[in-house]
Amino acid sequence: MRMLIINGTVIQWDKIEKANVLIEEGTIVSTKAAPDTDADKIIDADGLYVLPGLIDAHCHLRDPGFEYKEDMVSGTKSAARGGFTSIACMPNTNPVVDNAAVVRYIIEKSKKEGYVNVFPIGAISKGLDGIELAEMGIMKEAGIVAVSDDGKPVMNSDVMKKALIYAAQFDLPVISHCEDLNLTDGGSMNEGLTSTVLGLRGIPASSEDVMVAREILLSEYTKIPVHIAHVSTKASVELIRQAKKRGIKVTAETCPHYFTLTEEACKNYNTNAKMNPPLRSREDLEAVIEGLKDDTIDMIATDHAPHHFDEKNVEFEKAANGIVGFETALALGYTKLVEPGHLSLPKLIEKMTVSPAKMLRIDKGTLERGKAADITIVDFDSEYTVDVSKFASKSKNSPFDGFKVKGKVMTTIVGGKIVYEKHEFFG
Repeated sequence: MRMLIINGTVIQWDKIEKANVLIEEGTIVSTKAAPDTDADKIIDADGLYVLPGLIDAHCHLRDPGFEYKEDMVSGTKSAARGGFTSIACMPNTNPVVDNAAVVRYIIEKSKKEGYVNVFPIGAISKGLDGIELAEMGIMKEAGIVAVSDDGKPVMNSDVMKKALIYAAQFDLPVISHCEDLNLTDGGSMNEGLTSTVLGLRGIPASSEDVMVAREILLSEYTKIPVHIAHVSTKASVELIRQAKKRGIKVTAETCPHYFTLTEEACKNYNTNAKMNPPLRSREDLEAVIEGLKDDTIDMIATDHAPHHFDEKNVEFEKAANGIVGFETALALGYTKLVEPGHLSLPKLIEKMTVSPAKMLRIDKGTLERGKAADITIVDFDSEYTVDVSKFASKSKNSPFDGFKVKGKVMTTIVGGKIVYEKHEFFG
């Protein structure tokens, strides 16, 4: 099948140009095609932007074990609706992704039921207990692209050091959830004035900072790269910035909620604003934006974390951590970073395509000739209001309901096949 996308503004990390994209048998043949080229399907993208399919290096699909929150179908539909064509899912499922059998289950199920490319991330430690390393080599053979104990930190520094060394033997990135549980100490939101006013136990920023510092030191000691997940504090940004200047092989991600919201979103005990790491101060938010601007923070991930309504409709301290993120990430990035002038549009796209692909070592994130036709077509000019009731995700736990944003995904193409177009899904 031949598909032709005409009249669109094509955006890659290094350029913006009016171009026509020709796809044949699931592969990009040309971005210089004539508008009258013969094709079985023609998409007129006049007034729209044609991007490489977005890549999310950090999400939670909840399958297996927690399908009441999200499953393979709903999760990948949600990703497609948000413009993501490739997603990497974390291992804190039930059972944990700490063996080849669970890896194969996820890959096989995603091929049968998924709407986008799904890349499993394996556990660093068996059962996410932080004690005994999981069989990374066997999981790599089965199909994992990275290892992480996300949702939990690896508290034992010796275990983390050995994890870096072991993972490096299989060319697997190590993604660290940086949190000192002794400093978190049962807190439920950022420690500060708002937590005091609400009467909630706070989580100090140092809970994240000291573990970021540890991972940087371990990376420096072992000469092995480490990736820092969901950066949220000013000190963490500065630690990573200085580490990069010293030539340490550290990369980092943040999430849209950390450059969009502050701890004040938790007022009125809004559990949809409860997450881990927690929303921080205005100073932290501004530091995260600066980190994105100077490439201290390499990429933007969603940390898509669906929860059932009943898990959020409880007292703040008892509510589950996390928010859904697939369907708002690109729009928030454009509205909060590009429109105010913090990032150029190509730079935003780089942080949501090229950078995560590079960290995960996957051959995605580009519209180059000969590459898989994973493409997202977006309207960046029309403003719309976020309506969580229309999300494709099973869960609706988002603090962005009612936000006015720009960046509406019109079409998502995976492997040359349209999987989402104008509010409809195609299996």
